[in-house]
Amino acid sequence: MTAVTQPPPLPKPVTSLSRDEARRMALRAQGLLGAPDRRAGVRGVLRHLGAVQLDTISVLARSHELVPYARLGAVGRPAVEAAYWTTAPSDAPAARPHSFEYWSHAACILPIEEWPHFAFRRRARRAKGHRWHVMEDSERSCAAVLDRLKADGPLTTSELGGGRNGGEWWDWSETKIAVEWLLDTGEVVCTRRRAWKRVYDLAERTVPDALLHDDLDDTTCMRRLVAQAGAAMGVATRADLADYHRLKAEQVDAVVADSGLVPVEVEGWGKPAWADPAALAAPPRGRHRTTLLSPFDSLIWDRPRTERIFGFTHRLEAYVPRPRRIHGYFAMPLLAGGQLRGRVDPAREGTTLVARQVSMQDSKAVAPMAQALREAATWVGCDSVRVERCDDQKLAHALRAELTRTSDQ
Repeated sequence: MTAVTQPPPLPKPVTSLSRDEARRMALRAQGLLGAPDRRAGVRGVLRHLGAVQLDTISVLARSHELVPYARLGAVGRPAVEAAYWTTAPSDAPAARPHSFEYWSHAACILPIEEWPHFAFRRRARRAKGHRWHVMEDSERSCAAVLDRLKADGPLTTSELGGGRNGGEWWDWSETKIAVEWLLDTGEVVCTRRRAWKRVYDLAERTVPDALLHDDLDDTTCMRRLVAQAGAAMGVATRADLADYHRLKAEQVDAVVADSGLVPVEVEGWGKPAWADPAALAAPPRGRHRTTLLSPFDSLIWDRPRTERIFGFTHRLEAYVPRPRRIHGYFAMPLLAGGQLRGRVDPAREGTTLVARQVSMQDSKAVAPMAQALREAATWVGCDSVRVERCDDQKLAHALRAELTRTSDQ
């Protein structure tokens, strides 16, 4: 019989935290409590969070734009894109990239400094030999892609020859399978996008020499990613730590004791937790951000953690058939006063931001919801807000009145 590996015994908690303390620690760790670091800007947000999720859905804006907006306010959208993806002039040497795209919590933008710490995932991809698709002739197809990139420089999939065979979106061409495989295994990298299309380049030409290696063993990689996840969450269970970069529970168990995180207990969590010592060193203080959150924001992307910390159940309904949706296609939670107090499914019609469906916890959420809608409208170039539906007619009337009042100021 195969022996079952038992997790190491849990150390004694160094302190106990109340629910409120844990919630505030999580908010500060995510950059949503206290003064925003405007000097560090979008790149600072990325470095601090460690990963910003990408998604194709664009309602107010794409999710990777909404994440820094939620923390910094109405930073210009072109500035957000420039902060992630630096494009050098055609006649200049390639600029040192600030980020790269890879598989973390999902498809994410990651700080370029983290390239070595994903060596474990690149090795695992190589060992498996394929991911979603199997190439007809992997050696020939990969060589052809690498030769094109060597000869012609950075290229999109369409410039390489096309992404699909003409069928459904997952019916990838041999070239698309090859370039994505090379991305998975680290020979090719994406450090910028053009009109939302990935621009692929040779890793050896793009990743700084000091970072371009897979020398770190799996344990070192895991230790770094667990520590980074702990710092980005403030306080977290083992499941939380694993979910942040989509590690396995046993991978977390193997390194958490040496990650620098310390064991704590949290009121009502019912599971052991780990905290960032820096988060414990000083009580979280400062002003709470009032904002709408992308459903893919790292504060709330782990649904069980969101329910545990905020008592708020949320899921993306974009892929739920319309008749079965409860809160709407891209319902964005309202963060106000350090709590999740409602949600809105937004859309744009010309220069009007349309709140297609709104729900609010109570009357205390009305003013914050109006503020968040007004700010979001201004950010995306809208000059008015219209509320279509609300699950409470009294609150709907109060919200419309508050929007009218604030528009006159």
